[in-house]
Amino acid sequence: MIPSVLPTYNRAPLAFETGEGSWLMTADGSRYLDLGAGIAVNALGHANPELVKALTAQAGKLWHTSNLYQIPNQQRLADLLVEHTFADTVFFTNSGTEAAELAIKMARKYWYEKGHHERTNILTFEGSFHGRSTGAIAAAGSDKMVKGFGPLMPGFVHLPFGDHAAMRAAIDSHTAAILVEPIQGEGGIRVLPDACLKGLRDLCDETGVLLILDEVQCGMGRTGKLFAHEWAGITPDIMMVAKGIGGGFPLGAVLATESAASGMSAGTHGSTYGGNPLACAVGIRVMEIIADDAFLAEVGRKGALFRQRLEGLVAAHPTVFEAVRGEGLMLGLRCKAPNTEVVKAGYAEHVLTVGAADNVIRLLPALTITDAEIVEAITRLDRAATALEAA
Repeated sequence: MIPSVLPTYNRAPLAFETGEGSWLMTADGSRYLDLGAGIAVNALGHANPELVKALTAQAGKLWHTSNLYQIPNQQRLADLLVEHTFADTVFFTNSGTEAAELAIKMARKYWYEKGHHERTNILTFEGSFHGRSTGAIAAAGSDKMVKGFGPLMPGFVHLPFGDHAAMRAAIDSHTAAILVEPIQGEGGIRVLPDACLKGLRDLCDETGVLLILDEVQCGMGRTGKLFAHEWAGITPDIMMVAKGIGGGFPLGAVLATESAASGMSAGTHGSTYGGNPLACAVGIRVMEIIADDAFLAEVGRKGALFRQRLEGLVAAHPTVFEAVRGEGLMLGLRCKAPNTEVVKAGYAEHVLTVGAADNVIRLLPALTITDAEIVEAITRLDRAATALEAA
């Protein structure tokens, strides 16, 4: 008999009742150090008092009106995002997947309104992940994502990761945009070097193709900059944001330049829930905290500390771990042991990590993790690795 919850998840045998900062607690009081943060969502930790205050204050006033009316919180959050980024305009969604759908539509509509109806192709890369809607899986194109779900949305050209020659050769009169993650999350914490991002920007400027960045996982302070592309000193035309922007409350956004968004007029896109007063109240407080230079500097410092300790962990357990990847507090351990076994060994030591492709475990802690908690994380991962070696 099928369960009442559709069985599409391979869930761990764990359930949590409360959370505080970097910790999750089960009903019996067992404490787990959370290095996943809801897959980079709980950017400011569990039950952050500032976010609880913002949410409860708004919850006592107004939850939802729909986008038929003005939403002051939405306007305030959009203004903050425009102030702190390349963007001229923002559309709010409920998730990264929804952001992907709009980014695709926006790029194609841009060219349609210019009279270039043939320019619909979007170049994407092996190992990418942009969500699980039919459009987003077509963009990623991997067998794991698309098998059994055809026919797929056409108009995506899939390229090898890091193959500059193939990318340049793929651009033609039908190309609308390039869609890329500055750091692939699901793909195994694979960092696109700054030189490559600069090269992409130059190529787009040369050809007129739009540059879409997916910063759903690597954005909102996770690398020590508000957005990962800032390290390369470039800006996109369109950017997808979600996860950390809501600090645990469902919220996403598409940020764009005035030019890139020029095809989007009244009626071309919409959302019933997107940008509702509750979500935006939380998002405003998240932005006020994370966009602070001192906060971002601390993320960078803690990321360097964590990476240094992880390098020592790899050296101490060469049969379990191979290498450290990532930037800031978006880190990965490429494993020699099966990464699924490493994640399970962590459960026994009450430390939570997240699997990814290329036999990697992701370490995506709350940006508020303390130095002491980083040391504790290494201690628990060390014990987990020792247990695997003894097995």
